[in-house]
Amino acid sequence: MVGKVELWSQGSALEPDVTESSLGGPMSTASFAERPPRLSDAAVLTLDGYGTLVDRETGIVSALMPWLHDVGVSAGRNEILRAFSQAERASLRPGVSYRDILLRVHDQLAEFFGVEADRAAAEDFAGSVGRWPVHPDAAAALSYLKQHFQLVILTNADHASFDATNQLLGVEFDAVYTAEDTGTFKPSTGMFAFLLDRLEEAGIEKRRVLHVAGSIRFDHVPAKRLGMRTCWIHRKHGPERSSEAHKRGLDVHPDFRFRTLGGLADAHWAEIRGS
Repeated sequence: MVGKVELWSQGSALEPDVTESSLGGPMSTASFAERPPRLSDAAVLTLDGYGTLVDRETGIVSALMPWLHDVGVSAGRNEILRAFSQAERASLRPGVSYRDILLRVHDQLAEFFGVEADRAAAEDFAGSVGRWPVHPDAAAALSYLKQHFQLVILTNADHASFDATNQLLGVEFDAVYTAEDTGTFKPSTGMFAFLLDRLEEAGIEKRRVLHVAGSIRFDHVPAKRLGMRTCWIHRKHGPERSSEAHKRGLDVHPDFRFRTLGGLADAHWAEIRGS
């Protein structure tokens, strides 16, 4: 939950002074800004939860398939995900809990597939988020990254769902911010402004923050609009999703890109080992 672990200020004993480089020598503000970014420039990793740490798509499909089977609907994974995505976009409203949004989504899916709305099935789906599987690399990568960074979650989900998810991840985050806290949902820049305000209150400068996420539209676009550095966890190894984003006017350029969170952890290890 938010505030259960205090974010370190930049001057604390647990956080190296920002004027010292990862190479052990002095580093001026100018050189920090002018040279290519390094992973070790960051003091805080802010992470998307569902999609980046959690296999959201598998979770959604697995939660919906029993209901669809019971009502006689034969639909493939891609069709289910497209229908879900459309319904979710239409349902995201500030001030509404994600659980209630999923109830609305389920009703819209029933309409889409031409079946009767089912309140019990909708409740089960809305409560399934905490049971969605985590990506195989996530827990080990987070365990490593926790030794080198503060870890902060920024998610559209609610605290109850993420608390259940975190039992699977097994890491103590320094802060967890959900749509319940921000009063809005990604891809609104308001969610990221809230995040940066909380970090600033803890004495953490934006340049020391790296946002780690898989979604170009929901995370990288709003984060970049506020001048954040970002790392793209590009788990989909097919055609570049960024090219599709570019066609929709969402032309952004993450500072780093890895196929998995484990890849980010490996790259950081290699970076500090070579320093």
